[in-house]
Amino acid sequence: MIFKAYDIRGIVPEQLDEGAAYAIGRATAHHFEADEIAVGRDARIHSPELAEALINGIRDEGVDVVDLGLISTPMLYYAVDHLDVGGGVMVTASHNPGEYNGFKLCREHAIPVGEDSGLKEIEALTKTRGDRPQVSPRGALRIEAVLDGYLDHILAVASGRPKLKVAIDCGNGMAGRALVPLLERLPLDVEPLYFEPDGSFPNHEADPLKRENLQPVIDAVLRTGADLGVAFDGDGDRAAFIDETGEPISSDLTTALLGRYQLKRSPRGRILYDLRSSRVVAEEIQRGGGRPEMCRVGHSFVKAQMRATGAVFAGELSGHFYFRFSKTLIADDATAAFVAMLDVLADNKEPLSKIVQPLRRYSASGEINRRVRDVGHVLRTIESEHPDAGEVSKLDGLLVRYPDWWFNLRPSNTEPVLRLNLEADTPERMAEERDRLLERVAELGV
Repeated sequence: MIFKAYDIRGIVPEQLDEGAAYAIGRATAHHFEADEIAVGRDARIHSPELAEALINGIRDEGVDVVDLGLISTPMLYYAVDHLDVGGGVMVTASHNPGEYNGFKLCREHAIPVGEDSGLKEIEALTKTRGDRPQVSPRGALRIEAVLDGYLDHILAVASGRPKLKVAIDCGNGMAGRALVPLLERLPLDVEPLYFEPDGSFPNHEADPLKRENLQPVIDAVLRTGADLGVAFDGDGDRAAFIDETGEPISSDLTTALLGRYQLKRSPRGRILYDLRSSRVVAEEIQRGGGRPEMCRVGHSFVKAQMRATGAVFAGELSGHFYFRFSKTLIADDATAAFVAMLDVLADNKEPLSKIVQPLRRYSASGEINRRVRDVGHVLRTIESEHPDAGEVSKLDGLLVRYPDWWFNLRPSNTEPVLRLNLEADTPERMAEERDRLLERVAELGV
């Protein structure tokens, strides 16, 4: 099954080939009912062929195509809004290994398309549209370069331009596409790692959530005495930050840090954080005069809530950071998060580790996955065992809060797995409650 909760993804060619790409192009164009759709692609070996098949499918549906070429996913979002087209498709499998590829879809103004907002309908249409005759007249094709405008767009999120030593790992993904010209505009001394896009990912997997993939940039920070390290994922929409001691900063603490500085640009603004995030996030946003608000996990949910509430910024534990770039465009962009982090460092005389240290006041388990037979049974039973909790929420799985600790058990969208995140006031309490919950999940999950 290549249609996932938020995108389309599979192994090439066993699960996803040019025929499937053509059918997806026909189905997407028919469902969108747009006059024009933008298409970009990453550097994976099979991306050119899949993009060509997708474009042919869109054009055969009578819809025009804007070919953006090799770009990052955030560049596609910018282009869809800036060019005022009716939708966009990014050919990418994000952080997955090189044998994978896929498609990320969005509507006008980069509004995401997920299983609850059109992806199921597009999946159904692939079974009927792919074999239909070509619509006449066939859609036109034009090529558009958006890099220069995108750079101005990114630099507008923050004003700080400190002179720093920075280690940057692009993981041979698409972040380097914009970073190379962006860095020419910034007074930074850069230690570059794996900037060359290479869809085989010869150095390491482009997934900054995995600690082993951060080791090259950690080593570079320590070797060069850098003030900051950053690692990007494969399509440039997620990032992880490293302080000058080589210590990774969890993405919820990054949300608290960047959110506090976004409030200087939007006083009393609303800032969203996903429900797996530390209590620190809400506390720091309130301390900065902002209005914190919890949200579900997943970019389509975060963006929808930002649009509904007028939120100015959001962050997820996965390393997605969301900006309200304009009245019409809300997007997750790792390069924008990097520029925003420079703003934090420009405004402080202390090193990043000292800035972050006050935020490390609780102890977190990190995300722990456990396979279970019946997800619903496990969640219902554990909920019944916490009648005295101060707060119980089913916003996304099961969230239970006590005065000195909390946990969230959230089901996977694709497999019978529960994901546990837990935080407590002390490491000892965290370990005690974590082990107790994992033991209970094991008992119930067989």
